Formats: sequence, structure tokens, C-alpha cells
Amino acid sequence: MAEAPVDERAAEDERVAPAHVGRHPGPKEYIRIAIVLAVITALEVVVYYLEGAQDYLIPILFVFSFIKFTLVVLWFMHLKFDSRTYARFFVMGLAGAITLFLIVLLIFQVFSS
Repeated sequence: MAEAPVDERAAEDERVAPAHVGRHPGPKEYIRIAIVLAVITALEVVVYYLEGAQDYLIPILFVFSFIKFTLVVLWFMHLKFDSRTYARFFVMGLAGAITLFLIVLLIFQVFSS
């Protein structure tokens, strides 16, 4: 059996799998994001050892962690480039996990003095 021409395969692939909403990044963009993540990680380590930052350590590290989490989710999990439906499912799951975590903390009276 003869193979179908490339154009027919591409047309068939588009019918089977929906096209992505945006372009996907190339290797250079992934390397840039990895460098940004490494710099943020280095800043986290530096902040940990700074004497004057001990009072604000947790909020600063939380902000750095949130930035890193967002970059990983958007680029390495492709949520920035795929259908918004995937992003909605991810955010719904994340909101559910945070809600459950807070409920457990409240049950164990972590926030009471």
C-alpha cells in the first residue's frame, strides 16, 4: 500500500486533533525560561542567608515560589499555548486543592493561638 502524500496526512491530522491556540516555543525560549528559573532559585538562596530579610523571609520566598510555579505551568506544561479549556481545568483543580488544604489547616486549628 502506497503512503499518502504529506499534505493529505497534515489535513487528516488537523481533522483528528484540534489546532493549538498559539505557537509553541522553541528551544531558545525554553533555555531562557530555565535561566530565569535558575536566577530566581539563586535569589531564594541569597534571601535565605541575608540577615535583614529574616523577618520577611516567608512572604519573599512565597512570592518567588509563585513566580516559578507560574512560569513552569505556563511554559513547561504548555498552558500558555494550548486551549483555554486545559487552563480552566488546571485552575479549578488548583483552587480545589488549596481549599482542601485550608480546610484541613482550619480543622487542626493551625491558625488559632
